[in-house]
Amino acid sequence: MQLPDLPQLNSAASRPRWDPREHECARALSLDGEVVGQNLVDLLARAEKLADVDGDTPGEKVALVEFLLALCYASGAYPTSTHEWQQWVEEAHPLEDAAAWLADQSEAEWDLFHPIRPLGQNALLAPFLDEHGTGPAQLVIERAGDYNQFADHHHLEHPDPLPAAKAFQAMLAQHVFGLSGRARISGKATLGAAITNLATGRLGGRIRVLAVGRTLGDTLRLNLAPAFDEPRLLNLSWTQEPIERRGFTAKPPARPVRGYADLHSYLGRSVLMRPMAGSDGDRAVVDRVLIGAGELLDLDAELHLQDAVMSVTRTGEKKPLWPSPTRDLWREAHALYAAVETESGGLYTRLAKLPQKKGAARHPFDLMAVGLLSNKTTPIGWVTSVFPFAPGLAPVLYQASLRGSEVAEHVARSLDRAAYAAWEIMYPNPKPADKKAQIARFDARGEQWKATEEPFHTLLQDVADGAMVTDCMPGYVEWLTDMAREFLGKRLDSLPKNGQGLKARAAALRRFTSELTGPRAPADLNAFKDGDA
Repeated sequence: MQLPDLPQLNSAASRPRWDPREHECARALSLDGEVVGQNLVDLLARAEKLADVDGDTPGEKVALVEFLLALCYASGAYPTSTHEWQQWVEEAHPLEDAAAWLADQSEAEWDLFHPIRPLGQNALLAPFLDEHGTGPAQLVIERAGDYNQFADHHHLEHPDPLPAAKAFQAMLAQHVFGLSGRARISGKATLGAAITNLATGRLGGRIRVLAVGRTLGDTLRLNLAPAFDEPRLLNLSWTQEPIERRGFTAKPPARPVRGYADLHSYLGRSVLMRPMAGSDGDRAVVDRVLIGAGELLDLDAELHLQDAVMSVTRTGEKKPLWPSPTRDLWREAHALYAAVETESGGLYTRLAKLPQKKGAARHPFDLMAVGLLSNKTTPIGWVTSVFPFAPGLAPVLYQASLRGSEVAEHVARSLDRAAYAAWEIMYPNPKPADKKAQIARFDARGEQWKATEEPFHTLLQDVADGAMVTDCMPGYVEWLTDMAREFLGKRLDSLPKNGQGLKARAAALRRFTSELTGPRAPADLNAFKDGDA
């Protein structure tokens, strides 16, 4: 592959060198809670002494774990069967071999700003970077906003540079979570018309679930799917052999995945970053970025979506659970536990077969779900939730989450009916166009849903720690109903203190109470009513 000369800024004499194996590229939490900067080699070498990796966003954390998984596969540090995977998890199989392998790799392949093989990037964009690039804000999903519209883009031209470590993490997140849409790059002036067509990243548009253990080593072992072939092909740059990269004159077919190292390190975007020396003279920063379309992978659901929780859309389509602007992620806990209980495949089947170790923590790891919420092509923010898990307890955790969700849904439904009862009296002759806003005046569901997350997670935590579901439900129900009455009361405080207002208040409270334990109420609510009586 013939490459053009890079801009003079990237010449050997002027360009900074930055290697994530040597420089701090991530924050990590030690077991005693201290935040420490680590390079990639340190993360693998100290995996048993680090509790977790940290990131500015949940997406950056997931992207970094993805890359560490790729390094494990590339180095040969992976189980080759489900039985071996279980041994690795139970016996805390060390990952030092992966760290040693990484430390021995060629320096040229790991330089973020190499003139021919910049790590994780596409050097073919070099001739166009100065003229067509933007400020580094475009690299950060959360900062770029709706940069696809032909409107005011001045925020992307902001000159503030990004530290190299931040740029590296943001690049990893772009590769896996990038949203579909139209890139801010001219195909006519650069590499071809198809470079402007951004595809949804491998983890974009769906919920990624990671099993998170007590240490970073535990987390990596739990998420290393057994590999039965040779999964060591790691994506280090667009110009790397032996993968034949796509062109940009037309949309290409998706290419086959060449193993798990390829999967976890694929280049979902064509990215090129322009480096410069930082203000202190020795720390590299990025001051300009160009982003276009990247690779398309032909994913096998059984092999490559092993963490996916399948759900059914309103139209009957079956697809991985997706982030929703109207339904909080914690409300899907029962789907995760059901996937384990029914051994639905992949990660969940393996988790279902893990035994409870004597003398070990009751729940030795959690299930962390992360997704990027968007409005079409515009990122809105990250959604994340953490669910406790204990080997062998998937059935009771499923029951707890299902019953907890049913109670929460019904309490919210009762608040909706109460708001309607108040509206009927306060607005006897409403205009149809005003109805929605008028009812919203008395609707406390928003406050209730937000406040329910804490008692719901408390319920799951207690069950994971060994408590019986039936013993936990009365306290959970009381917690939710007390909150609901308080939130409803505050909404009704806006009513006038005249006869009509007092009548509306009484009707709303009466409707809430009757709905709460009516014929459609879950058994846990009716049991609480009977016990309370």
